[in-house]
Amino acid sequence: MKVAVLMGSPNDRDKMKGAGEMLERFGIEVDERVLSAHRTPAEVADFAGRAREDGYAAVICGAGMAAHLAGVVAAHTTLPVVGVPLSGGALNGVDALYATVQMPKGIPVATVAIDGAANAGILVAEMLSVTDADMAKRLAEFRAGGAR
Repeated sequence: MKVAVLMGSPNDRDKMKGAGEMLERFGIEVDERVLSAHRTPAEVADFAGRAREDGYAAVICGAGMAAHLAGVVAAHTTLPVVGVPLSGGALNGVDALYATVQMPKGIPVATVAIDGAANAGILVAEMLSVTDADMAKRLAEFRAGGAR
């Protein structure tokens, strides 16, 4: 099982590293990519449209300011999409939070806190644990150990 961790810019890598670290901690393969809803929209749509067929279990998307990446991905796949609004810009991430959380009915994006990439990784592990007893056990051990 693998999960894509997408970010709108290479500059977002530091803020998104927690997602990959958490996924790897739970034994989930990570595919990290830079794709922009604004600069490379056709690539985003193509990736999202094939994600299930390509073996992905979920997609985590981090973007700042207008933060359309998670919504565009969600519009092109039925896989779970978790949005990570990233800080920066004049509103320090509040604009990205609103853009990520305010999705139209029928195109949901689960949303974590501003710069909450680690929680996005944990949330995906929790989603996968619904049908994976080993994952559920790893999550229980993680929580018992202080969840850090």
